Amino acid sequence: MRLAKTRMTILVCSAALIGLTGSAIARPGHHHHKRGHAVAAANSAHSSATNSDQRYAFQRDDWKRRQSRVTLSARRHRAATTPVSSVGSSSGNDLVAEARKYLGTNPTGRRSLWCGAFMDMVLRRTGHKGGGNLALAYAHYGHRVAGPQVGAIAVMGRRGGGHVGVVAGVDPNGNPIIVSGNHNHSVGESVYPRGRIVAYVEPNN
Repeated sequence: MRLAKTRMTILVCSAALIGLTGSAIARPGHHHHKRGHAVAAANSAHSSATNSDQRYAFQRDDWKRRQSRVTLSARRHRAATTPVSSVGSSSGNDLVAEARKYLGTNPTGRRSLWCGAFMDMVLRRTGHKGGGNLALAYAHYGHRVAGPQVGAIAVMGRRGGGHVGVVAGVDPNGNPIIVSGNHNHSVGESVYPRGRIVAYVEPNN
């Protein structure tokens, strides 16, 4: 009887030990499963961050390329409108300076056909004889000069009339840069095709 009880006790203890061992073995597997999920989540977050960084780098590089194109375009525009000829008398430079005072405005008070009136005003305010209000009439004002000297008066033809202004410079292609009235309804400074010029003149006095 005692031997049977002893055997029964041994069996019970063995079963308990087997149960504890199975539980202990099962737990590391469960923790390993959790670690696998954590690693996968970390890898996914890293991949997302990497993709975000790549998108940002692409957007930054694209913005830089766009800015470079804008800067290059602006430089080309400035090169096309920067005077490269400074030949002219001090009197001619005075005409340019006076004309530029009114850029973006209409100091004549006239609503139309006022480029001649503006030229007349600029001449009088710099101590010269006026040339009247008709643009084409300036082809017979003062004396002729051979080319677009700074301060020379440029007379241009157009359909139904003419246009007149003062030369502020010459672009790299030989086209005059002219300050004139009634350029888009105000005093403006712009490059004009040299083929449009009828005459260049300077005041006699």
